[in-house]
Amino acid sequence: MNKILTTLVFICLCSLAFTQYDSKGEEYSQFKPGFMWKFTGFRPAIPEKVYKYDRLVFDLVYSDWIGDRDPFQNHWASIGLNTNLMFDIPLTKGNTVSLGIGLAHQYMKIRHDNHLIGDETAGTTNFVEKDTSDTFKRSILAGNAISLPLELRFHKESWRHFKIHLGGRVGYQANLFSKYVYGKFGDRDIFKSVGFPDQSALIYSAHIRFGLRNWALYGSYSFNPIFKSSNSVELNRIQFGLSLSLF
Repeated sequence: MNKILTTLVFICLCSLAFTQYDSKGEEYSQFKPGFMWKFTGFRPAIPEKVYKYDRLVFDLVYSDWIGDRDPFQNHWASIGLNTNLMFDIPLTKGNTVSLGIGLAHQYMKIRHDNHLIGDETAGTTNFVEKDTSDTFKRSILAGNAISLPLELRFHKESWRHFKIHLGGRVGYQANLFSKYVYGKFGDRDIFKSVGFPDQSALIYSAHIRFGLRNWALYGSYSFNPIFKSSNSVELNRIQFGLSLSLF
């Protein structure tokens, strides 16, 4: 009898732990839409308060470029990550329309397996003939940026919502570097070149997310080229991937 009572109490406690509310205050015993969805800080949540979404968003992306070089010609391992810490500001009573604003870090990596060389004298950056030696393995263009994203968000009133985020970001390209790898395993040599003479310090782009609950497909396009000289190769960044909202 004691075992039965203990089991019933355990089931009730689990039910309460996973109970959550949509924006109308209706109870649901469902999976949480985000890992930290029920976190309310140091004070308990106000029952009448409209819930907010997508405040910590990770974009796992395939990074590429478009312009003088065709997209989708680079290696599949060109994987980057955007980390977005956002404020969700409801614009309607049921939070069906909201404004997202915050701070983001972007790590871009493009494995292009060519030689991208900066000319300090001319102040330009261009591709040169690829090293065809047997020891050359791969080359990577990578960098980190800090940006301020701004989004207009549309979604259904329930927490089990379909959502669309239309946004853009303005930021600063903190660094940009090339990495060349020769040899393999224990006999591997890595050459790293930091900075380009005409890299764009300012970045500005547009992006979109659409999906369900805390999952979404992501795409972005940078309006300014990676290298700003008119005599350099013209390359604009593009990204495609998957977004996950944890909070």
